[in-house]
Amino acid sequence: MTMRQSPAVELTVGVFVAAGLIALFILAIKVSNLSLINKENTYSVTAKFQNIGTLKVRSAVTLSGVTVGRIASIKIDPQTYEAEVIIRINSEYDYLPDDTSASIYTAGLLGEQYVALEPGGSDTYLKEGSEITLTQSALVLEKLIGQFIYSKAAGDSK
Repeated sequence: MTMRQSPAVELTVGVFVAAGLIALFILAIKVSNLSLINKENTYSVTAKFQNIGTLKVRSAVTLSGVTVGRIASIKIDPQTYEAEVIIRINSEYDYLPDDTSASIYTAGLLGEQYVALEPGGSDTYLKEGSEITLTQSALVLEKLIGQFIYSKAAGDSK
């Protein structure tokens, strides 16, 4: 003999399963750094770096700790051999001075890398197609360790 659930219980279970799937989808979007930023509400600027470390497309761009944009693309400049990073900034932040600087930082000890903007003091502002010329490359831990070991070895040989 089988017991049949009432339709109200089946409907309630179905609603909870659907809500769980929607929550998982939203969580996956947030974790993968995918954003639904509309390109019409942003403007692009370029910054060139000697070394971008592990910076990725869709990484955050912050100003005073607030996310103001995302990395749109990364490529190599064929003339200078520097990494050319295209940054899409939300258009509500259209008041950034054109002497703004960009630095690559790491979130936490082993976190992902992001670009931090530091506004300058100019009276003219960044606009579509502007280039940020004041940049600071990523801090590469392996290079620092190598320099430390080399300097210690050179100091011990004296």
